[in-house]
Amino acid sequence: MVNKLVIVESPAKARTLNRILGRSYSVKASLGHVRDLPKSTLGVDVDDNFTPKYVIPTQKKKIVKELKEAMGKATTIYLATDPDREGEAISWHLIQAANPGTDKKTLHRVVFHEITREAVEEAFKHPGSIDEHMVSAQQTRRILDRLVGYKLSPLLWKKVQRGLSAGRVQSVAVRIVVDREQEIQAFNPEEYWIIEVELAPTKEKTSTFRAKVTGTGNRAKFVINNEQKAAEVTADLKQARYSVLSVIAKQSSRNPAPPFITSTMQQEASRKLHFTAKRTMAISQQLYEGLSIGEEGSIGLITYMRTDSTNIAATAMTEVRSYIKEKYGKEFLPQKARHFGKKTKWAQEAHEAIRPTSIYREPEQLKPFLKPEQLRLYELIWKRCVASQMSAAIYDNTTIDITAEVKAKKPYKLIATSSNLSFPGFIKVYREGSDEEEKEEDKITRLPALQDGDKLDYKNLFSSQQFTKPPVRYTEATLIKALEQKGIGRPSTYAPILSVIQDRDYVYKKEGKFHPDELGTVVTKILVEHFPQIVDADFTAKMEQNLDEIAQGKCSESSILTAFYSPFEELLQKAYTDIVKIDMTKTSDEICPECGEPMLIKVGRFGKFLACPNYPKCKITKPYFVRTGINCPEDGCDGELVERVNKKKQVFYGCSNYPKCHFATSYKPLPTPCPECGKLLLQDKKGQVKCYSCTFKTTTDKLEQINEESKPTE
Repeated sequence: MVNKLVIVESPAKARTLNRILGRSYSVKASLGHVRDLPKSTLGVDVDDNFTPKYVIPTQKKKIVKELKEAMGKATTIYLATDPDREGEAISWHLIQAANPGTDKKTLHRVVFHEITREAVEEAFKHPGSIDEHMVSAQQTRRILDRLVGYKLSPLLWKKVQRGLSAGRVQSVAVRIVVDREQEIQAFNPEEYWIIEVELAPTKEKTSTFRAKVTGTGNRAKFVINNEQKAAEVTADLKQARYSVLSVIAKQSSRNPAPPFITSTMQQEASRKLHFTAKRTMAISQQLYEGLSIGEEGSIGLITYMRTDSTNIAATAMTEVRSYIKEKYGKEFLPQKARHFGKKTKWAQEAHEAIRPTSIYREPEQLKPFLKPEQLRLYELIWKRCVASQMSAAIYDNTTIDITAEVKAKKPYKLIATSSNLSFPGFIKVYREGSDEEEKEEDKITRLPALQDGDKLDYKNLFSSQQFTKPPVRYTEATLIKALEQKGIGRPSTYAPILSVIQDRDYVYKKEGKFHPDELGTVVTKILVEHFPQIVDADFTAKMEQNLDEIAQGKCSESSILTAFYSPFEELLQKAYTDIVKIDMTKTSDEICPECGEPMLIKVGRFGKFLACPNYPKCKITKPYFVRTGINCPEDGCDGELVERVNKKKQVFYGCSNYPKCHFATSYKPLPTPCPECGKLLLQDKKGQVKCYSCTFKTTTDKLEQINEESKPTE
């Protein structure tokens, strides 16, 4: 009879461990947490030292019963949940819920950061016990989140509208998006001009290059901020005499980025693969827990994916360096292994970065066994890890300072630069950033061989009016980066934060950018005015540090909760008195088909909808759409394209005649008709434009140029 029981979170992880451990172990899955705070009540006794009142959810009672029976038959129990706070808490709750008794049973906690035979066998040789400090840190976070959510939400129901909620960390993320939007709306663009001169060496007139105007006389820089000044400068430059002041040639090196931690993996997967953070974490979980790889069977392909450490184990480092030398040659291998400093202040250095469990398991070899999205993410992780240990990329940089002498005026200064890759190093495998950024980097600027004092001939002049641009809206990648830099959240929370703020209709994504919804703006205003600490990034970051200190045994759970709750409760009582009820109801252009009254825009559980103002006498409701003013492209349809939101909170465009007409697209419809066939043009997130009907393709910039050229001349 099998008397060794192993408990993990997921069935996939259970299958992989079962294969590794063999028949002498029984492996069961808890399917995540088996206990939680009740949904119907606060579940925290604030008068009894913030004691939580845990319950077993109805859907988990059967699992707990099965695990309890399995524990009863076992003499040795191994808790092999994930190696973080959440995993530690799951193990603790399992024991509390199933209560196997410890008098006749041996209870072990085993921790491993990759699900390979070597790592698992080593962990089972050196088992430990549940880390009570980590459990306490997780419990403190859960209680803090419950206090904020369950105390603030009723206030928002009363003062704004029912169904709203507030979160301790999520509210700060919403504020970041709202603050950025306010910066954008308050931004005043300033005019400036870029002037470049095309020049050629007098001794070699066929070789031309461009130099940018940077200043005059002793002034290092100056700004051309109006058309009159630009015209004056261009007139001077057309008659100026040009010569080389100095030529500076030097090499520079660029080192690779460290291997992935959770936040950087989410950012790069967003930029390169266009994955949401939630999708990235789901796929990486599959790669970590184990997939069937031919004769190898089920095996974990990457190390644990919730980490803030850039460390790599010594054995893995040796393997990566050996692979680089064999595959690319010794010139691509630095003399010493690269060690990266802490990515975040509170990084747990005992953890590892996200890396392949074997670097010799190349992406191409896994192609027959992985789904396309799994392969793409694995390839990204694999390339990042290999590149992190490769030689630096070497660039040949040239800077040419030029003077343009004008009669009776101070000479103008110009500069021409080039940076060309002379040795690829790690770039041969991978470089950080989006594909568009890579293409921009690869543009090579060739400068002619020049010496100090060489004369130059004027060839042409290029003058363009520009305006300063407002801050850009956050994407998933940049919002995660902002949260990380501000110390808000931890590796396990970035993806849930982004999901929650969209699910609550506080922010929405349009063309890949986060915009605050009106609800998000209103709720943020209330929280900033009446609960400044709740939405203060520094305060939230300090709380994250306190949780880390609890996990390290440096401070107690009760001290943190007491320090937070007392002032919070005072602010809450004051807010009920001070906040004036806000009416979020708005009148729309739609007319009720029954009453003839303008319908109201309301917000319900599933987002905005239209309702008759005479409710409950008239109960007519209609979906709420944002009109585009663009006709549906389907033949015979008289509908209009409207902006809609799917179940995943993603914006798409569909026909107003749905379900009679099923036209829908995730691309943005443009009001400009196709210049070739006159039908609908669609624009994707990258600015690429294509026709719905014919084969016409272009970019937004070129389309604007086509439209300008097609305008009738006066």
